[in-house]
Amino acid sequence: MSKAKHTSETPATHWLRQQKIAFGEHPYEYVDHGGAREAAHQLGVPLHQVAKTLIMEDEHGHPLVVLMHGDCEVSTKNLARQTGAKKISPCTPETAQRNSGYQVGGTSPFATRKHMPVWVEETLLQYDTVYLNGGRRGYLISVASSVLVGALGGKPVQVAIEG
Repeated sequence: MSKAKHTSETPATHWLRQQKIAFGEHPYEYVDHGGAREAAHQLGVPLHQVAKTLIMEDEHGHPLVVLMHGDCEVSTKNLARQTGAKKISPCTPETAQRNSGYQVGGTSPFATRKHMPVWVEETLLQYDTVYLNGGRRGYLISVASSVLVGALGGKPVQVAIEG
């Protein structure tokens, strides 16, 4: 269990509190390019249970959020097919930050600057609890996986590529 550390409010935690959604706070020491793997290692949680928050865009430049296992990649071809787009690709870091309002490495799917559709890798929903970014580098939160499709409005897709 990580030691108690004061964490300041983020737009994501503010939104969760407003919605009366229970969540756990899990600060860790941020490492550049460490990503979900480093967070899972430091917190002692399974990497497959940590969700990466990815900001992508379709062929028209419309942004979307994809929640994916920390140890998997997204098949953009399958994602496009399942969402009705012709093509989906990752945003540049600058575009991702502009759309989400969060710094890359600290992107949360909650309380994004722009309203974007959310797509959730279906197998994440098999866990009772998932870990994802809380809106700041070095800060994961844990929530019931049902929140991803309930309050967040995410739609399940099957687009994981084992990495």
